[in-house]
Amino acid sequence: MKRVFVTVGTTSFDDLIARVVAHDSVQILKNLGYNQLVLQIGRGTVVPEPFSTESFTLDVYRYKDSLKEDLQQADLVISHAGAGSCLESLEKGKPLVVVVNEKLMNNHQFELAKQLHREGHLFYCTCSMLPELLQSMDLSTLKCYPPGQPEKFSAFLDKVVGLQK
Repeated sequence: MKRVFVTVGTTSFDDLIARVVAHDSVQILKNLGYNQLVLQIGRGTVVPEPFSTESFTLDVYRYKDSLKEDLQQADLVISHAGAGSCLESLEKGKPLVVVVNEKLMNNHQFELAKQLHREGHLFYCTCSMLPELLQSMDLSTLKCYPPGQPEKFSAFLDKVVGLQK
């Protein structure tokens, strides 16, 4: 089983959910050898119909107490740009694609994704670019995120969000 886990955290990100279940995206995931897609859709109004065929399974839920299990079982994580979700995925050592919500402009999340991408820890894109990125990205180039350095991360966040003078 090769699994993709998509998470939007406690918010909603309908564009991402719609994009990832679109036929072309599913086809790309299949071509890459993935056969299960798990969607955590939060408050979203786009609620894809779960299905299961011989070659592919789609599971959908809104919330769970903990995403730990889904993260652990994932071979690839596609996440909204929330700091918590990003950090949790990276600390589990999972290949991560962060999808930035363009509708939230003036977006410190975007800065966060950009910085972590610069350091080689994740890939990021907008919704419309997701299929292209999935096809072109090389997960073997990602560097492990140094675990257990939350203070480094929060200092970085402070800087990004502009709390530090």
